[in-house]
Amino acid sequence: MGIVGSSPRYFYTLVFLLLFSLNPILVAGDDNSHCDNNPVYRKVLIKNWVNDKKHEDIIGVEAKFGTQPPADSSDALKRSAFLSNPLKGCASSSSKFVDSVVLAMRGECSYTDKAKVAESSGAAGLLVINENEELPQMVCTENDTSLDIKIPVLMISKSAGESLMDPLASGGRVEVLLYSPDKPIVEGSVVFLWMMAVATIIISSVWSGADARNQDPSDPGFKNEDAEESVELKTSSAIIFLVTASAVLLLLYFVLSKYSIWVLVVLFCIGGTTGLHACIVELILRLFKGCGEFKVELPILGEASILAIVLFPFCAALAIFWAAHKNASYAWICQDILGMGMMMSGLRVVKLPNIKVAAALLCAAFFYDIFWVFISPYIFHKSVMVEVARGTKAGGQSIPMLLSVPRFFDPWGGTAIVGFGDVMIPGLLIAFTYRYDKLTQRLNLKGYFLWLLVGYTVGFIATYLALYLMKGKGQPALLYLVPSTLGLIVILGLVRREMRTLWSGIEMPSNSDDEEA
Repeated sequence: MGIVGSSPRYFYTLVFLLLFSLNPILVAGDDNSHCDNNPVYRKVLIKNWVNDKKHEDIIGVEAKFGTQPPADSSDALKRSAFLSNPLKGCASSSSKFVDSVVLAMRGECSYTDKAKVAESSGAAGLLVINENEELPQMVCTENDTSLDIKIPVLMISKSAGESLMDPLASGGRVEVLLYSPDKPIVEGSVVFLWMMAVATIIISSVWSGADARNQDPSDPGFKNEDAEESVELKTSSAIIFLVTASAVLLLLYFVLSKYSIWVLVVLFCIGGTTGLHACIVELILRLFKGCGEFKVELPILGEASILAIVLFPFCAALAIFWAAHKNASYAWICQDILGMGMMMSGLRVVKLPNIKVAAALLCAAFFYDIFWVFISPYIFHKSVMVEVARGTKAGGQSIPMLLSVPRFFDPWGGTAIVGFGDVMIPGLLIAFTYRYDKLTQRLNLKGYFLWLLVGYTVGFIATYLALYLMKGKGQPALLYLVPSTLGLIVILGLVRREMRTLWSGIEMPSNSDDEEA
């Protein structure tokens, strides 16, 4: 419900296309002393102290040769760090670095030559400083397949290297500790993320189901005036989605920058404010049915309820606060609140009429996710979806169209995320099953709604399990969520011999004859 009571159908249709196109996606071994050009990255944490003062941990990437640091920091030793002389580390040094870690700049000779020189000087480890912020993996040459290096060799970024080199160059003392902890299979942030996603779907489904039922016309405070403003998708929507979403994603891949990402921030603030406002107004109207009776006539805007007018500035203030502090450690809370409100309102407005349309849309999204994550690197040399989701060209600023929770209990830190599309696309199908169960008077497991919530949970778990098994390589969540929801309802429909009814759908009660868009 907007301030002026105008229909949000066109706004949410456009927002849905944008959200779908911005669907973000959601290292180990025993002995690597011999050369092994396996492409899997293994990251290493580098604790460091400058003049006995603890500094922020540095992340490095292990070479495909050399030994691996221990998995537990208690098993690792704190060692002094020294600069290689010469700095490139390609020639033997007159200095001996017994039981120390050597820092060398990248260039002039191969990584394996640097490792041999460092090891011959008695070093206990080698940190190679890259020329930029990227962390390419150090691999062996064709002549080094039998190489036997007994020290850990790591690549660190230019800025990280400078943070260690500068104090050493000025006579300071630097100490480092290298270890590579395993990522936990289950982390609390992932559970909390799942709870937010499921809560969004459940509330949206109940809200959508309430809109499908005729309200009592004698009760204006409880009557949902926007129930007639829903957008009922057609089969052709799948093709429109596939083409439009791909075009938007490609556009962002080529033009995304620190400045253009603010366009997405503004759109997110508008959608988040509108969505959260609609959710709060609806909740208050259901708790206090008479609140919607008090209305005023505004110039230009027309008639609006006093409740909507009072609440709108608070929702807008939250969005503005988030935009001003979007890089703060606590910004994820505001982003998730706005995002959940936006998705709930979107799932309430946009509806699926039957499984036929659901199958077309979810299958299109299924192949869309797979293509732009796994196949696009063969065309564009990089995964288009991953690059846009990470905001690589925007200075690492990620797009706001996602739910995120910091990994508080993960030694690697970071953030657990799920894209809006990973909630909304399966959510459309689950919301349909809720309305279907209500109209057919199905209860509990005799219906389809609870089963699809279980299926969504299974797909969600499978996504993060695949992420863990693939050592953090980006995974298209819909690869797992579509089979676990759409596949499940098809199986249940066939077993119950109700597939024909599900395929054509049951006509939903409505106050409007114009529901198709």
